[in-house]
Order: sequence, then C-alpha cells, then structure tokens
Amino acid sequence: MNNNDVDIKNAKLVRKLVIVVVLMFGFGFALVPLYDVLCDITGLNGKVGTTGVEEVAYPIDKNREVTVEFMTSLNENTSMIFRSELTKLKVHPGQYYKVNFYAENTTESDMVAQAIPSISPGLAAEFFKKTECFCFTEQIFKPREGKRMPVRFALDPELPADYKTITLAYTFFDKTNKPHKN
Repeated sequence: MNNNDVDIKNAKLVRKLVIVVVLMFGFGFALVPLYDVLCDITGLNGKVGTTGVEEVAYPIDKNREVTVEFMTSLNENTSMIFRSELTKLKVHPGQYYKVNFYAENTTESDMVAQAIPSISPGLAAEFFKKTECFCFTEQIFKPREGKRMPVRFALDPELPADYKTITLAYTFFDKTNKPHKN
C-alpha cells in the first residue's frame, strides 16, 4: 500500500466522520420538537392544558378512592413562597374537589408569575379535569403580597382502575421581565 492509497482512505474516513457529526448535530436539534410531538400523542410527561374544562355532571364512583398528591416548586429565579394547603387528598372519581394554594411575593417589587402544571403518571393527565385554576393565567403580585388561589377539579370516572395515586405538581416562574399575555 502506498502513501496515495492511505491518503485516499483517510480522506474517505474524514468525509464519513464529518457526515456523522452533521447528522448527530441535526438530530440533536430535532429532538425537542420530536419529544413534544411524542408527548402530545402519548400523553407522556403529564403535560396538561392551560384552560379550564366545562363542568360535567359525572357519575360519582363512591366505591373507589384515588389519592391525589399536591407538590409545589419554584423556578430557581423566583423569589416567592409557594405551597399547597393540602399535601394529599383521597378523592372519588366523578366528584369535584377544591384545593387552595398559597403564593407570596417575597420581594419589594411588583411580580408577574405563572404556574406551570404537570401530572404524574403522565397518562393520567387526560383524566384530570380542572374547571378552575390559578395556572390558567399569569398572577400579578404587589410587593410582599400573598394570595390564596383555588384549583377545582374532578377525576374522570373513566380513569383506569390501576391508577391509585396521581400527583399534581406546579412550578411557579417569575415572568416579570418577560412579555405578558393580555
């Protein structure tokens, strides 16, 4: 094998490696939209709607109890106190319940904040029906202002029987310096 053959083989290898790098880079950019589509199709990741549903008179299943857990968190740049008044609640599918959350601006400035909900397990999200929620709109807080905010919900009685515990989690984000929805 002469030097010319080695140079040709090296050039082919370099071209193949460049193509692989370009494909990997493109795949990395495509992952986020692909993940969002997958979540929308399968209900994974517990993404829930940001608008309320109309209240429906479901049949109440008094023979079944599901534990709903409530979790709260703050984005790392959000200067607030945020908690649920309950950590968990046993509910009957079909019956409506109201749970209050408390949030307080701990700064000396006005704050605009938005709570983003998620439900776990993700496939249960389609059965969690909220008619009222502070997460549907941005919340405006005056300096040091605290608010009691309700969530009214029911579990659709069609919720599969193997769901015994559902977690409703909210993360509050400070959107004060971001464009606001009117």
